[in-house]
Amino acid sequence: MKLTNISHRLTCAAAWALVPVCAAGIAVTAPATAQSANALSSVQTHLKSTSSMTADFVQTDRNGQRLNGTLTLKRPGKIRFQYQKGIPLLIVGDGSRLTMIDYEVKQVQSWPVKNSPLGALLDPDRDLSKYAKVVPTGNNGVLSVEIKDPKRPEYGTITMVLVRDGAAPGGLRLHGWVALDSQNNRTRIDLSNQKFNVAVADSNFRWTDPRPNRRGRPG
Repeated sequence: MKLTNISHRLTCAAAWALVPVCAAGIAVTAPATAQSANALSSVQTHLKSTSSMTADFVQTDRNGQRLNGTLTLKRPGKIRFQYQKGIPLLIVGDGSRLTMIDYEVKQVQSWPVKNSPLGALLDPDRDLSKYAKVVPTGNNGVLSVEIKDPKRPEYGTITMVLVRDGAAPGGLRLHGWVALDSQNNRTRIDLSNQKFNVAVADSNFRWTDPRPNRRGRPG
């Protein structure tokens, strides 16, 4: 499979910034009624109630190109994006840093989780009220929350979309998010087959360093 520009697309995806648009399959209409004042509290409760999650994902970039894969999350701080067969890239969060490994060109990029709005997803103890706002959806069954640090616009924006689901932690199910980085590169992540609070081994968040003389480094 030809991998032209895939590294660039995944680097943009790893920046994890969002704009208030809909996740796949959820219609977001013009604002009609304000979200309730406790919406952010509900989202915070969901995050605190979710110790782990696995899901399938579809990543769509600004050009409409799509990649599939599986997501594994373990709070606090750990996440893994395993892309479909034939895509030699991996994104792993080990609790403090996010790392993107490109096995085709033997390159590794890493940055602190705290330097990304994705930190809100990985750290349930962060106070959403300080840097998040509810985006009206016109659908009482859907919550959309935009997260960004106004003091650090270079970190980008992330907008999480959650669906009310009595069987999910805190009564909400994370449906996906849309990220917008400081260069206006837009990436959408849509989730399916979510499983919450399942056993997840820490070995999922280790990775093999492809750079010469550095193999076997844990993530």
